[in-house]
Amino acid sequence: RDEILTRTGELRSRYKQHIKLLKMPYLNTEYLGIMVDTSLQIVKNSPLQIKAVRQAINYGIDRVKMIKFLRNGIGIPGNKGIIPAGLPSYNSKADYGYSYNPAKAKMLLKKAGFGPDNPVPPITLTTTQDYLDLCKFVQSQLDDIGFDIRLNITPPGTLRAMKAQAKLPFFRASWIADYPDAENYLSLFYSRNFTPDGPNYTHFSNPKFDALYEKSLSVTNRVKREKLDRQMDSLVMQQAPVVILYYDEALRFVRKRVKGMTLNPINLLNLTRVKIEKTTH
Repeated sequence: RDEILTRTGELRSRYKQHIKLLKMPYLNTEYLGIMVDTSLQIVKNSPLQIKAVRQAINYGIDRVKMIKFLRNGIGIPGNKGIIPAGLPSYNSKADYGYSYNPAKAKMLLKKAGFGPDNPVPPITLTTTQDYLDLCKFVQSQLDDIGFDIRLNITPPGTLRAMKAQAKLPFFRASWIADYPDAENYLSLFYSRNFTPDGPNYTHFSNPKFDALYEKSLSVTNRVKREKLDRQMDSLVMQQAPVVILYYDEALRFVRKRVKGMTLNPINLLNLTRVKIEKTTH
């Protein structure tokens, strides 16, 4: 056994001598979606229609622990808004968003009228097999603060169809940028984009958000645009139609003699300036 450990250490040391890791934010936000359209029966019968309950879910998940143990350290905890790291409108110092605070989560549940004598009704979280471990972690965390989360595992195609038909009150989702602009993420909450006509899977609707969104479309000044983007992001997080889990990262292992290799937020391979140094013996 000692010989195997020694040999493994030698291989790791040799590997590090020749290989380097490139890492940067990738424009993908992983989240849980919550249907908030109170005209739908699935929302009328759900505790998720209460904002304090949605906020309690947001405070009840330790995203740092999630990244460490389930993602092997890959990813950035989703403690801010829907706009991911890697875009200028992302604000790492924002005062909106949610960090792990189980005491506050329990307080919010109490504010919503739930407690030992009146437990939160069971809530079903729909996901796919690929994300079962992630959702089991969420389930465990939320169970600790008073939720009864049931997991519904479904094929990816079925999940997409049910999201598009507004048939899921609580579901795992992700959004990879079609183009590198915050508008691509904020469009998920514009009221004219309700599914199945657009990507607003939560049926979030807010007149103030809509007005800011429409205004932002004609703003070309970068600083003013970022300010509007952050206003919209903040407004969405206050209402909590989503639970941001993490912002993804792009990784690439490259031999050290490869020079000029870079990464970009949409993870496209660009070999324009890449050169390979000749080895000397």
